[in-house]
Amino acid sequence: MFDARLFRESAESVTAQLEHQLADASIRGLELIDPDILDRAARGLMTPERDRIAAFDEKRLAAIVDLYVRTGIQVHSPGYLGRQFSGVVPLAGIVDFVGSVVNQPSSFYEAGQLPNVAERIMAEELNRFIGWEPESFAMVTTSGGSLANLTALLAARNKRFPDYWSQGGGALAGRSRPAIAVGADVHYSVSRAAGVMGIGDEQLVRLPLDREQRICLDRARGALEDAERRGLEVFCLVASAGTTSVGAFDPIDGLADLAREKGLWLHVDGAHGASLLVSDELRGKLAGIAKADSLTWDAHKMMFVPAPCTLLFYRDRRDAPGAFRQQASYVFDDKPDAYTALDSGDKNFECTKRPMIMPLWALWSIHGRALFAEKIEYLCRLTADIHTILLDEPDFEPLHRPEANILCFRHLPAGLAESDVHRLQLDIRNRLKRQGNFFISKVDIDGVAALRVVLMNHRITTEHFRMLLGEIRRAGYDLRHRANGRETGSDSE
Repeated sequence: MFDARLFRESAESVTAQLEHQLADASIRGLELIDPDILDRAARGLMTPERDRIAAFDEKRLAAIVDLYVRTGIQVHSPGYLGRQFSGVVPLAGIVDFVGSVVNQPSSFYEAGQLPNVAERIMAEELNRFIGWEPESFAMVTTSGGSLANLTALLAARNKRFPDYWSQGGGALAGRSRPAIAVGADVHYSVSRAAGVMGIGDEQLVRLPLDREQRICLDRARGALEDAERRGLEVFCLVASAGTTSVGAFDPIDGLADLAREKGLWLHVDGAHGASLLVSDELRGKLAGIAKADSLTWDAHKMMFVPAPCTLLFYRDRRDAPGAFRQQASYVFDDKPDAYTALDSGDKNFECTKRPMIMPLWALWSIHGRALFAEKIEYLCRLTADIHTILLDEPDFEPLHRPEANILCFRHLPAGLAESDVHRLQLDIRNRLKRQGNFFISKVDIDGVAALRVVLMNHRITTEHFRMLLGEIRRAGYDLRHRANGRETGSDSE
């Protein structure tokens, strides 16, 4: 099973299957299969041998790969417009494959030397667009934006309440309850992190939004002062650079000034939108980012590398070890040297961590910044173009002007009652998920469902979007026709 020649033959076989997948430019939605049917298919691919090692079966491997590829979202198809993770640059997948085979965990330099050096290099490269002092900041990689947000919030809490790590809630005796200020549309990972930290939902200060779904700077101050009157001690303000719902960018510059005035840590959840920093054309969306204390940046979203690959930046490198305060002689050295200085195990939650930086560093090394900037700029221009298309369609309503590559809208055919708008959007999305050529998502805006597209694939054009609108119209017509048939008692099936 460890034979080098068998490895090469297997890799070539699987690569040929993936080549076919990448070359397929057809419009494919989601092939949603009943879980019981898929369960039977998966079990049918398992060897019946139980007592001895079964011989390698090339056909069995090919069938496993085919089922794997076919039953997931088709991220390389123009029909994929539904989520914020993208089809990877194929070369990044190859480097990730290398990482899986050589298996070098990257939390400690001795285990993964090049990944740790690559982290330092990419931190320096990307900080050129953030703007912190070169010798003062720090960056660690984490497995996903949710974990990065939790880590940053822990660092912020422990800085404000230094004894909390060792004493728990007892460190708060005589003090106000700790609280975190967030936009009303903040990603659920932030509220989940607060729960993990023992900060109840009632101690999340939800800052009001403006018409563009961004934190309203004019009203944020009043919300913070009201929280103080309620006995809350806000220690961190979380801003979003590209909200999950609509892709909105909070006014980071103004919020940073407010946070500094109030003595708050400013964390920016830029999981989706921080990648715009590499674009000269789009960098202004994150104006003021150099004033932030920490930044979450998901490279597996708009940098088009395999998930997970999240970068957590700190403006002050001295804050990086503050999230976790532990000693463990089997991994942490009492006397750091030139090698252990690159360890990140004391700064991130994971002890065993994938060398997730390697695909990003390899792409950056081979192709440079322009690869990322040009694709991001195309996707954002395309989203602006489809917004213009929607403005000219009388039966569609765009719900915001897109700031990046996320756009929400509703299908509103003539005669649709206001009470039926919510249900129709949900039914259309579910119909497309089960039967359509396109995979889109949905979100509630102001309590009413909306259709949501996220443009992550450079193969998508405005023509594809027009095809999607046609599919939505057909689904909407069919759903309303069936509903009207049921209301009149006719047989609409």
